[in-house]
Amino acid sequence: MSNTRPCGSAPGWPHRAAEATMLLVLLVLLSLARSASGQAGCQAAEPAQNLSQPPYSGAANSNADADFLMPFVRSFLYTVQPHPFPEDIILKIIKNPEQVVSNQEEIKEILVYEVGFLVCIAIGILYIFLMPIIGLFMACCRCCGNCGGKMYQKQTSSIHCLRRTLYFSVFGFTIIIFAGNVCMFRSNEALKVTVDQSPLALKNTIGDIHLFLASVPKQVDDVVSESHRTVEKVTRNLDDIGRQVGGKIQQRFKGTLYPALQSVRLLHQESLNTSDRLDKLNSSLAQLQSSLDRVQANVSAVRDRINQTLSKPDCNGCHYLKEDMQTLTVDTTISAPSLHEFQSAVDEVIKADLQAKIREAEEYNRTIPQKVTNETEDLVQKSKQQLDDIKQQISKVSSELRLSDLNNVTGTLDQVQHNIDSVLPEVKRAEGIRWSVGVFLCCVVLLVVTCNILGLVLGPLGLSPLVDPTNRSSTSNCGGIFLMMGAGFSFLFSWLFMILVLLLFLLGGNMHTLICRPWNDGQLLKFLDTSGPKLGLDLGLKSNISDIYRDCEKNQPLWTTLRLYELVDLGELLNVSKYTALIREQFESTNITLSSFNLLSPEIKKQLANISAKATNFNSTAVTQQMNDILRINLNTTADKIDLLARNQSGSTAVKDELQSEALTLRQIQADIEVTVFPQVRNLNSSIRSLQSTTGKINGTAGEALSKVGAAQDFLNTNTTQIVKTESRSFLDCQVDYFAVYIDWAKTMVTQQLGRCRPVARAVDSVEVVLCVNMVESLNAFWFSLGWCLMFFIPSIIASIKLAKYYRRMKYSDFIDNHITMNHIPRAQFKIT
Repeated sequence: MSNTRPCGSAPGWPHRAAEATMLLVLLVLLSLARSASGQAGCQAAEPAQNLSQPPYSGAANSNADADFLMPFVRSFLYTVQPHPFPEDIILKIIKNPEQVVSNQEEIKEILVYEVGFLVCIAIGILYIFLMPIIGLFMACCRCCGNCGGKMYQKQTSSIHCLRRTLYFSVFGFTIIIFAGNVCMFRSNEALKVTVDQSPLALKNTIGDIHLFLASVPKQVDDVVSESHRTVEKVTRNLDDIGRQVGGKIQQRFKGTLYPALQSVRLLHQESLNTSDRLDKLNSSLAQLQSSLDRVQANVSAVRDRINQTLSKPDCNGCHYLKEDMQTLTVDTTISAPSLHEFQSAVDEVIKADLQAKIREAEEYNRTIPQKVTNETEDLVQKSKQQLDDIKQQISKVSSELRLSDLNNVTGTLDQVQHNIDSVLPEVKRAEGIRWSVGVFLCCVVLLVVTCNILGLVLGPLGLSPLVDPTNRSSTSNCGGIFLMMGAGFSFLFSWLFMILVLLLFLLGGNMHTLICRPWNDGQLLKFLDTSGPKLGLDLGLKSNISDIYRDCEKNQPLWTTLRLYELVDLGELLNVSKYTALIREQFESTNITLSSFNLLSPEIKKQLANISAKATNFNSTAVTQQMNDILRINLNTTADKIDLLARNQSGSTAVKDELQSEALTLRQIQADIEVTVFPQVRNLNSSIRSLQSTTGKINGTAGEALSKVGAAQDFLNTNTTQIVKTESRSFLDCQVDYFAVYIDWAKTMVTQQLGRCRPVARAVDSVEVVLCVNMVESLNAFWFSLGWCLMFFIPSIIASIKLAKYYRRMKYSDFIDNHITMNHIPRAQFKIT
């Protein structure tokens, strides 16, 4: 009996049912989580990256060989021209050059400013005129035998001291001239290198400006293109409004709707299980009733036969059993009214098809995105039109910033580059000629230095102090001749070279004092600022050129460098609030309505309440009592009485045999009841107890389903409209936030990143390096070195001519009576090996 399973249920069924229920809940939660993760909500707008800056080649490098004499040249030029930059004079010359030429006061002012250069020019002119004149007179005088032309040398006691003094003087002047000559060679080569490298440096500089000018419109296009991407993003979101807004609504419904549906689903499953149990229980009842009817029929037949036997006259004492025979029966009526009522309630719930109601609710929830899409179709189209207006509004940035003006600058740069390329062959050819002339000048100066050095070497080498001047050696005589040649070349070329020095001095010196020096200390840019507002207006600039240069050195954007905020109202240009306000107004005026939906009809709710009540009212006590009554059936007691009566029948054997036979039949019926009926009764009793526990469970499930469905229905009825409005507003705020983030980013890019103008400052610096540091400094170093040599030609000539007489062979002797002892100067000895 203990192994009997009620209604054919599996062992441990309640536990497995609970496990199955938990598994179902987990599957539902996983599906919800998967659907939630698949819903693409309105993501937070992220700002774009900074504007990309093009790679530039950088400023030109200064030539290290060009500035080796820079401190000396600058010091000399500052001494020549210590006055500050002549702004007033240059302004007068720029405004009315003819009036300046005709006005004596202004000419005097210019001459006063240039007094240092005029003094140098006067010295140079004096040098140019005196050197050839003095050289000519000296040549004529010497040819006539005067001015040292007479080949006679008076011997005195101080002759050796004078010779040594003159020797070291010529040596010192020669070293100084040679140093200047080396500087000439170096500056000449530095100028050549500068001229050769300047086209490339200028080309790179123009290329950087080109790249900068090209990058500014591109950066503006990037800002505008980012707005297009923002509009496209919002457009895609509008096209996907059904899924995004509807998905959010589904998420809001999920907290109440899905638990209600899950409870209904669980109730439906329990109803099916309960119905199955009830069917099995009814089958068992029918089987038991059939067995009882059969037993009752057998008992009735036995009772009738016993009554016939007891009615026979020869039956002794049989009237005592007639009363027992009246009670010999089997109660076969098993009635369970509450069970039938519970069965009817369960059948009604099953007929209601809760699964279909669940599918309807799920379909209602699933179609929310499509309903939102249908409800907002006109809204999306109107919003897209506003987005097109936003795109056109932001596209005005390019025209408002007047980027087309950059094309004029680009064209000018192209023309400059074309001019450079066109004159470059001529410049190279002219530079070759200039370099050759420079080398020639250096070689002439080197020739003078060489003559002096040969004279200084050969003179002492061939001189014997004790030898009479008329008998001096050819080596000593050659030394004197070389010294005279050096002096002659100096007289011959120095005045010509001084003309070149004056021209280069005027050119390079004034370029340094009027252009390079004020350019380096910033006075030139200030002059351009004060030279007239017309320059700034012509360039369309609101800032001073010096301020622009200073800002560009700091790599500031064009917005602050050119003070574009005075020309362009960026806030108004990027103001899209009127369009977003229209979109918001359209959203507010559009009602997204979701049709009302009843999760369960009132009839179904009534049926659920009925099944809950019937489950509560289900009472198995009566049925159990009937089962217990059946289990108490015992026909053996009656059979024992009949056997006792049969043994007391002594008169009639037939009666005795009949009674014994009926007693045996009763025992057989009792045995059949114990074998067949009692197990059925016990199994049925166990099934009833199991059903009783199920009724308690289904009662709780039905109550929970009614509670959750009621809560979900109330939530849908009261909150659906508000949820739709809230999610629609959240979606709209998210789309507007895209534009807010873009506007902030665009303002930041335009005001802080657009057109960082360090390349402009580098271009100005490159031009200064090429023109002033490399070219002008090299040119100034050349004329300064040449002028250095020319100035020391004068003492070199005097000392060389005087020293030459101590080495040349004289024609006349000078006899000394007192035989003064002469200091012996050792002669160089050549060892023949």
